[in-house]
Amino acid sequence: MTRKALFAFYILTIAAMAAATVIEKSEGTDFVSTHIYGAWWFTLLWAMLAATGIAWIARRRLRRWSLLTLHASLAIILAGALLTHLTARRGMIHLRIGQPTATYYEDNGTDTPATRSLPFEIRLDRFDIEYYKGTKAPSDYVSALTIIDGTAQAKGRVSMNNIMTYSSVRLYQSSYDEDMRGSILAVNSDPWGIAVTYTGYALLFISLVWMLIDPGATYRKLLRSPLLRRGIMGAAALLAMAPQAARAATTLPEADADRLGRLNILYNDRICQLQTLAIDFTKKLHGSRSYRGLTAEQVLTGWIFWGDEWSDEPFIKLKDGELKETLQLPDYVSVNTFFNSDMGGYILGPYIHEYYRGNRDAFHKQAADIDNKIQLIMELRRGLTLKVFPHTAGGHTTWYAPTDNLPDTIDNDRRLYMANVFSLLYGEILKGNMPAARTIIDKMAAYQTQNAGHSLPGPVQTWAERTYNAIPFATILFMVCLAMGLVTLAAAIIRLSAPRPDTMADGRACKAVRRISLATMGAAFAALTFCGALRWIVSGNIPMSNGYETMLLVAWLVMLLSMAASRRFPIALTFGFLMAGFFLLVSHIGQMDPAITNIMPVLNSPLLSIHVSVIMLAFALLSLTFICGVTALAIAAAHRLRGSAGSTEAPLASLQLLSRLLLYPALAALGIGTFVGAVWANVSWGQYWGWDPKETWALITLMVYAVAAHTDTLPALRRPLCFHAFMAAAFLTILMTYFGVNYFLGSGMHTYA
Repeated sequence: MTRKALFAFYILTIAAMAAATVIEKSEGTDFVSTHIYGAWWFTLLWAMLAATGIAWIARRRLRRWSLLTLHASLAIILAGALLTHLTARRGMIHLRIGQPTATYYEDNGTDTPATRSLPFEIRLDRFDIEYYKGTKAPSDYVSALTIIDGTAQAKGRVSMNNIMTYSSVRLYQSSYDEDMRGSILAVNSDPWGIAVTYTGYALLFISLVWMLIDPGATYRKLLRSPLLRRGIMGAAALLAMAPQAARAATTLPEADADRLGRLNILYNDRICQLQTLAIDFTKKLHGSRSYRGLTAEQVLTGWIFWGDEWSDEPFIKLKDGELKETLQLPDYVSVNTFFNSDMGGYILGPYIHEYYRGNRDAFHKQAADIDNKIQLIMELRRGLTLKVFPHTAGGHTTWYAPTDNLPDTIDNDRRLYMANVFSLLYGEILKGNMPAARTIIDKMAAYQTQNAGHSLPGPVQTWAERTYNAIPFATILFMVCLAMGLVTLAAAIIRLSAPRPDTMADGRACKAVRRISLATMGAAFAALTFCGALRWIVSGNIPMSNGYETMLLVAWLVMLLSMAASRRFPIALTFGFLMAGFFLLVSHIGQMDPAITNIMPVLNSPLLSIHVSVIMLAFALLSLTFICGVTALAIAAAHRLRGSAGSTEAPLASLQLLSRLLLYPALAALGIGTFVGAVWANVSWGQYWGWDPKETWALITLMVYAVAAHTDTLPALRRPLCFHAFMAAAFLTILMTYFGVNYFLGSGMHTYA
């Protein structure tokens, strides 16, 4: 009876969450927040699920500590969520400069918010909008506050990425008044729920890792299966990409563009080759390192010298989204697409104004993203980006662009040179006098050497940067690793489904393939080590300072550990290829949209990088269980159609073993990734779980796949065919999480992802 009740509440909870995400599309977020997620029956449903789960564990007399702590962590997380639901207070407070207040408005689900008191007074001292340098695009909204608590006062600041906490009350920036003398802050007080919830998160993370390494737990027993001794290896496969043949008409010859690309420039707060800016510019706007067979340097110089012609080129890559669909835009558009005199000039202008006034839905987010790219082009055309002219005075070197306001300390000849050299260069290029143009470029290089003081990078740094720019390490390595992982896994599936394996031949083949795989992994490891060394030389810092470098480091560690473990567990190489490949894939995707301008610090958090990459790893592993499931179902169907007398039990059992070997680390990754995302959200804007459709479906996915790990409770899943059918069907939750939320539900904070 207890088991049936547990199943019933489990299924009802999943169904309620799934239905809520669909209802939200038609009725809106406020409706589902009040009538579903905030309703008494939804809380009761979770409580009954927890109670029946605890009762079932007690009845089964579970004694494995790794499993007890895992299930206990889930109960603690639910208890924290209940405390948050019952005791947390949230609302909004409107401040005007110099006017203290001790009240805020609590959202109580009605048209008239309730007025609540704070245990202190807040005074707004100043409100500022910080802009990206050289643009009018806001980078942050900052409120300078004074907390008045009796006779004590405390100063602080709140911004979009910086929460202020005082007396268990957290304040974070929400909006502002048009006259810039008022600020609207969100108020969140949850002293009990967060503490309990974080305790549950910490225990969950420990338990998920413990589940994989506990010698007596299921996963370690699977690793000791005799099937693994037969070796799961295959042949290597590499992918190739064919370059585009068409070329844009107005650009410098490749050799001359390369010559200009060797000049130095102040970019991203460091001195580097102009080539680096060119590559980032091209990837940011077009999504690749080249355009129609042109190098990045040719693209950049095309925009510098022939900006009007290039404005007609379909150069800007658009992501799929509401704005693209509404305006019926193609995948690649020109700058001139967004300038139409019949529609009042800049057609994105009204949307951008609405975006910076707080309208952050998917439509306006895409408008802001496109506007950011157009602003990059405009800054380049105005010369604001080209800080290639150094001036050293008093031992301090400052780099200037040709359109900068120059200080009086610079003599008139240098001022004229900085202001006019690009025009002079273009004049020679336009006349086709390339020898004269090359002379001008060489003189610009000499000017930098003479006037840059000690700010120029040394020859080793220059070599390292150009080598790094020439080789797309993450792109090549993710294709190699994923190809090796998928091919070796496919070979294992084919081999395990063979009705009569030749043990001796298989042994020889496995040894040969293992040597090839180990050699490939070693080469990939060496290449990634070389990549890290180049970044270290270029930056002068250990390459662990941002999300991209963190993903490279994780991939490097995965390769190292998988090679070390492969001696005892040959399958470790397959897993190593897959895991390293997907971490490198995340790095590759990140570098396809490089941050060549400042981004909101909240999006540059290491927690966000871990959240995204670990969940992607989980989805990748679970997609492989889907392949195992479909393959097993195909084998069984083919066997029935042929009417064969033999049994499919052996190959289906082997595939089930492979699927379960992938399932457990996938569950660990999905659990860790989901709740690391919750921690990041709480740190960033003060709410660790908001029932956003994407996070709701991630939770549904975790719960559905967790069923497959409970074969003791569900004996039917011990049968290979039933297990594979379930895993194939469970993949639908991943499709809904990854694609359905974006393209069907189309709501929530994650729809841009």
